[in-house]
Amino acid sequence: MSAESASSARREEGVARPDDRPLDKVRALQWTLYRCAKQDPERRFHALFGHILRRDVLWRAWSGVLTNRGAPGVDGVTVDAVSDSGVEDFLQDLSRRLRSGTYRPTPLRRVMIPKPGRPGEFRPLSIPAVADRVVMAAAKIVLEPIFEADFLPVSYGFRPKRSAIDACQSVRVEANRGREWVLEADIRDCFGSIGHEALMAQVARRVSDRSMLRLLRSWLKVGILPEGASGASTAGTPQGSPISPLLANIALHVLDETWQRDGHRFGVLVRYCDDFVILCPTRERAEQARELAGAVLAHLGLQLHPGKTGIVHLARGGQGFDFLGFHHQKVESWRHRGRFYLQRWPSQRAMTVMRGKIRAATDRRQVGRPVSAVVADLNPVLRGWAAYFRNGNSARKFSTIDSYVHERLAIFDNRKRGIPGRRWGKRHNGAWFARLGVVRLSGNVRAG
Repeated sequence: MSAESASSARREEGVARPDDRPLDKVRALQWTLYRCAKQDPERRFHALFGHILRRDVLWRAWSGVLTNRGAPGVDGVTVDAVSDSGVEDFLQDLSRRLRSGTYRPTPLRRVMIPKPGRPGEFRPLSIPAVADRVVMAAAKIVLEPIFEADFLPVSYGFRPKRSAIDACQSVRVEANRGREWVLEADIRDCFGSIGHEALMAQVARRVSDRSMLRLLRSWLKVGILPEGASGASTAGTPQGSPISPLLANIALHVLDETWQRDGHRFGVLVRYCDDFVILCPTRERAEQARELAGAVLAHLGLQLHPGKTGIVHLARGGQGFDFLGFHHQKVESWRHRGRFYLQRWPSQRAMTVMRGKIRAATDRRQVGRPVSAVVADLNPVLRGWAAYFRNGNSARKFSTIDSYVHERLAIFDNRKRGIPGRRWGKRHNGAWFARLGVVRLSGNVRAG
């Protein structure tokens, strides 16, 4: 195989090994683990725990935790507190406790956070202590390349060089090939319901290191403290921890393998962690796909949500479905009448969430602040939203959001000036809006 072909193959596998610059020691470790796992699909790794203790691995893990910030755990220790007290001493103490076997994870702090776009609905978030997050991130650094060697192309979530947009592109391609019956699946409380024994059985297929397995079990079994109460966990992974997405992917890899072996005759699976769709050529195949997926998930202690799992028909622009924040629906081509192609744009829920953020930023309670300060807070939100949803057919939705931002800022400016009512003043024209320096979404769409 030529050097160019080898480099191309690595890119397709999602392995980040650049050939034009030297690897640091952590990346070199990950590349070695990946290569060994890829070369021998039956290999079980027995000497992994020691890598977590390495100073460079712990520092890389700490850097990730510091970047993500996050709330403190039950011990109240924040990342800023660790930075102020000395990171080197903090990591050395962690390494010492891990090496001596005295490390014990702190119980998780349970908080309920609102579901975006669903008023009155909440989802639980289990927050580990900062020290536990660092060890979890270190374990992820070591374990991820091993399981990446096994993961299949149908899986897109929380994987190197794969994204939600890639998943949406796969959906578009398959739908345009005639797979117009879509099973849109919702796993009921996936992170909170994965069976520990089923998950550890999947981990043990690749890991025989007892210390590593014991460490993973300690995180799965650790108790949760909701409002001061404590109870041991018998199922689920700690959602909100650095390693949870990897553990979920390891468990749900069973579904991917089953689909590669048996399910492909029913339809094409596209999975983003616990969110997946199956595109089928007929309704009968879609029904069969639902039965098979349900049976596979049951072995993991999971089940499809009966009220949120359904089958839609895409033919001739009929039904559409929401997936990864986008609404996917077939639209008639303006060039070739009678031909329909799948397009996507921000879902109604995504639009509602965005309007809520704009409304909160321009609320009357902010009236004491300068308009420029409000715009400075709003711009990163608009920029991030546009960066994600620009990949598709979002022009009309982008124009709608631009108009809403214009309206809300005009009303905000009137309130600051003591002008009653919600009507725009003549001064709030396009030139006024442009002078504010607001990020405009219109014109930012990248088709596809």
